[in-house]
Amino acid sequence: MAAERFSDSFIDEDPQKALEALNEALQEDRDNAEWICQRAYAHILLKNYSNAADDAKKAQQLKPSLPLAFMRTGIAEYHLKNYESSHAAFSQGHQLDASDKSFEVWIKRCEEMMGNQTENSSVNTTPAAAPVKHDWYQTESQVIVTVMAKNVPKDGVCVSFTERELSAKIQMASGDDYNFHLQLLHPIVPQQSCFKILTTKVEIKMKKTDAIRWETLEGEGQESNIKHFNPHQYPTSSHYTRKWDKMVSDISEEEKNEKLEGDAALNKLFQQIYTDGSDEVKRAMNKSFMESGGTVLSTNWGDVGRRTVDVSPPEDVEFKKY
Repeated sequence: MAAERFSDSFIDEDPQKALEALNEALQEDRDNAEWICQRAYAHILLKNYSNAADDAKKAQQLKPSLPLAFMRTGIAEYHLKNYESSHAAFSQGHQLDASDKSFEVWIKRCEEMMGNQTENSSVNTTPAAAPVKHDWYQTESQVIVTVMAKNVPKDGVCVSFTERELSAKIQMASGDDYNFHLQLLHPIVPQQSCFKILTTKVEIKMKKTDAIRWETLEGEGQESNIKHFNPHQYPTSSHYTRKWDKMVSDISEEEKNEKLEGDAALNKLFQQIYTDGSDEVKRAMNKSFMESGGTVLSTNWGDVGRRTVDVSPPEDVEFKKY
């Protein structure tokens, strides 16, 4: 059986089908280290991290010179939150293949998580805060990461972009910092990427280098099969389909209920009246506003429909025509 049959691209296409094929092949060749290593990759994609770790470690034993086996071990252990074991596996793999920069990225991520664990165990005696939810979707030209964090200070976000990485530090309303780091599946254009702070969320937009559909947000530094973009599909970091319409509706409802003050609150009230009003209310508002030079806004069509609405500025304001 050709080794190419179990390439990364074959497994990316359908991990469950690939897993079944690998199980069948390994019944005939139980000690094939490369196949066992690829079965570990299929388990990782299916989020069977314990099985992935077992397979990757077995591949190491069968072929200690195989860097990919250490990569699979490190990734599985990382998702199992065994950061020290993960760090050790990545370090060994890096010694075998120093040219693969993915090992360096993963080693750094492990060190960050190990540092966070140390800080939490020695300092944090308060109950853990609720986990911060983040998700992603894409258009033909952009990948958008949404962090569901309310009332983030205007100067409380720091985001850095490189061609294949995204790092962000977000100051929550509680004063705590939320940090995350992503190794992106495909390259982006850092100079054309940006972020926006809204009342209910932080939105990070990354410009795609190529107009292709991303199968996942993160990657191991290896390109998956290139597929044409389909605007009707919205892959996320989850293996399951998300209800994007409901998510957008929930966010819109929160923004709609946002408490405003002063002129902003008044403008929002007028907008709501116009949106909910009948055709006569809308005609009355348009006619009175235009004829009075913006000094009168009436909803009574029975009144303004029969006359020209005169300019009526506030007592302390002089109206001038320019």
